[in-house]
Amino acid sequence: MWTETFLTTCVDPQVSLFVAQTAGGADNAVLVIHGGPDWDHSYLREPLGELAGRHCLILPDLRGCGRSTCGLAADQYTPDAAINDLIALLDTLGVARADVLGFSYGGLLAQRLALTAPHRVRRLIIASSSVLPLPENAFQDWAERDRRRAAEMAFWSENTLSGPELTRQAAIAAAPANVWQESALPDYLARLRRVRFSAEWMRPWQTGSLPSARCDNAASRLAASGIPILLLHGRQDMTFPVALVEQTTTLIPAAHAVILDGAGHMAHIDQPARWITAVAEFLDN
Repeated sequence: MWTETFLTTCVDPQVSLFVAQTAGGADNAVLVIHGGPDWDHSYLREPLGELAGRHCLILPDLRGCGRSTCGLAADQYTPDAAINDLIALLDTLGVARADVLGFSYGGLLAQRLALTAPHRVRRLIIASSSVLPLPENAFQDWAERDRRRAAEMAFWSENTLSGPELTRQAAIAAAPANVWQESALPDYLARLRRVRFSAEWMRPWQTGSLPSARCDNAASRLAASGIPILLLHGRQDMTFPVALVEQTTTLIPAAHAVILDGAGHMAHIDQPARWITAVAEFLDN
């Protein structure tokens, strides 16, 4: 079902993105932007693969991630560089306009893509992410979140790892907070074992030189763009609070929100059937 290839998106420096793609024409393309950012796209292949045959799915690894070009200078890992890669990727594939789904950090990049090149984005899905910035007290008095994040917090205070193994073990430690359904945890951990983690973006992040992926005045600018928007979120998301989704719909009246009960940050793993149904209905509308 998936074809895999490397496509050049930048010549100075030389950057090639690893891209997984399903069959289909350029007129029904769906560009999927993974999160992390030091992950790859593989944890999103399912249930998105269910859309194959109806949509041409395009799942790249961002620069510095997965099997895409790594080893660049730290200042080459920026949100704008990632957006330029994605626009170049669409050009190479002959895709004039795409539906865009951004997950978590990828949701921030998807917003940036829509605001940088609105003529390239047909519809926008912001999944497990946020248009609005997080307030400092976003998760105040949520004891269950504190309990689930205990292992992750202990990891960061005690770890001596570096490089991709640091990213991998951090993801494993955070798993109980990212997946709400205990029954879904084994599947999630199995996906993490298949992810090709990197630590390229962590380098500028650790030195404080990584620019924010969040766009200024994103809500008002997205509202003015007229791009149809789906906000797809788990009610028990412990990374981006669901309250921000509800606030966003008041600022972008045309945005449609689907909030899945019994789902955490990895809502597509907690509630795969309901998640992919929401995506499909929005894309087919």
